[in-house]
Amino acid sequence: MSTPFQLVLLSAPTAQPDEPRILTELLAQGLGRLHLRKPDWTAAQLEALIQALPSQVYPRLVLHGHPQLVQQYRLGGLHLTGSQRAAAQRRPRLLPGQTLSTSFHSLAKINQHRRRYNYVFLSPIFNSLSKVGYAGNFDLGELRRFFHAQAARPGYHPPVLALGGIEAHNISLVQQVGFAGAAVLGAVWQSADPVAAFLALRGS
Repeated sequence: MSTPFQLVLLSAPTAQPDEPRILTELLAQGLGRLHLRKPDWTAAQLEALIQALPSQVYPRLVLHGHPQLVQQYRLGGLHLTGSQRAAAQRRPRLLPGQTLSTSFHSLAKINQHRRRYNYVFLSPIFNSLSKVGYAGNFDLGELRRFFHAQAARPGYHPPVLALGGIEAHNISLVQQVGFAGAAVLGAVWQSADPVAAFLALRGS
């Protein structure tokens, strides 16, 4: 039985108007996993945002960094940045059921890593909507062959989610080549109505 295609949303990297209400609405509309990524925020700022969200959605929140908050609020998981991944000597201590994820930018890096992740992001698949000049770097045929070989390989291999330039018109392509899911950012947060944009992606 195949695993359902997973749609993940990354928060905007900066504060957004009425952000707690919008995030709560997105989660109420069926968003299964929300990555809170605020690279310039302090732990106190992130904690205030977490506290502004309903506690029943905490198991669906993944925090980029700050493992102490992940444990304290019993969030869904921890995402390691590249620098955090390089600095970590061992797997971060997490509670049962909490996930560990990270991001890679090449197929070789996915094959080379040794730490076990519950899933990983691969980017940029298409030209980024949120980062100027961040161009897509992958051939879809090469990706299809990679996932076919990965599926035939015995042992551990993490589910890979596509990141970078994912929109309603191309999300089906990443599913067709073999990605386990897609992570979106610009397509939602550059829209005048983030909730409607998310629903369009989910329905496409």
